[in-house]
Amino acid sequence: MVQSLRAPDPGEVLAQVCREDWGRLLGHLIRRHGRPDLAEDALAEAIASAYGQWSAAGIPAVPPAWLSHVASRRVLDAIRHERTLAGKAHLLATADPAPAPAEAMPGADTDDRLPLLFMATHPALAPEIRPALALRFVLGVPTRDIAALFLVPEATMAARLTRAKKRLRTIGAAFAVPDPQRWPQRCDDVARAIYLAFTAGYAPRDGPEVVHVRATSEAVRLADLAADLMTDSPVLAALSALLTLHDARRDARTGADGALVRLADQDRTRWNHSQIRAGLARLTALTPTTGYAEELRLQALIAAFHASAATSADTDWVAIARTYARLEELTGSPVVRLN
Repeated sequence: MVQSLRAPDPGEVLAQVCREDWGRLLGHLIRRHGRPDLAEDALAEAIASAYGQWSAAGIPAVPPAWLSHVASRRVLDAIRHERTLAGKAHLLATADPAPAPAEAMPGADTDDRLPLLFMATHPALAPEIRPALALRFVLGVPTRDIAALFLVPEATMAARLTRAKKRLRTIGAAFAVPDPQRWPQRCDDVARAIYLAFTAGYAPRDGPEVVHVRATSEAVRLADLAADLMTDSPVLAALSALLTLHDARRDARTGADGALVRLADQDRTRWNHSQIRAGLARLTALTPTTGYAEELRLQALIAAFHASAATSADTDWVAIARTYARLEELTGSPVVRLN
């Protein structure tokens, strides 16, 4: 008996699009219209209306494109409404500029989120909010997860993001992908955002999955692409080395029952040794430096001592302790002191 194929469920398709494309869709809306204060609501409204329309008329051939089109129209409607109320005719004239072609933006040919990361880390924002904004607008990390990363209540983080969007509203057309010559000034914030996205993959969540593999893998990939794109940036190179070395141990972090396995008890044959070699190659090309780049380099060095030990007993604990001491001197962090 031939079984008929089940038609795709609109709710399942929407859930997948939200997981995989939220950040990219939101970033494109902001890049196109320069209105982060309107873009997120417009995208949420488009998603809310999609289920009913797709259930009645069928799922579109390219769901993300459908959502992007509908959300873009909603942004324009909101801007027209503002113009009507405030008599600002110039808003509509500047509301829908032609987006820069992807090939004109460095990195867009490999992952169009790369230029958007440099857009979201705007220097007019407070340093502590820039990575959070990039996490939400570009990488699509939920607000509750961002709040957990920053150790604040979800309502507090939501309020901070709202204030940041209002701040960006006053910037106007300046909130766009910056000239690539300015990208080096934003590398630290981009590195922080990618590192936090990686960390979010290990944050506690509902369900059996201890490590959110897709989130961690995407962060590692973005770090690698960013380092290859900005070859003169030590902070991005150090980040790539660090995340690659950490991710190399991912498959051994959990046992058959899904529980976490201590580093000393991990089956090191399950480590990804090609990743370890890649991380070590990136790390050994770096020299001591200062600032956040040096913090990441020292963290990568600690990860390298673990990754290069054949057994737990072979670990060079003296070198690790010495590196932690240098890291503590640089950061003054009580967490580093504890480690």
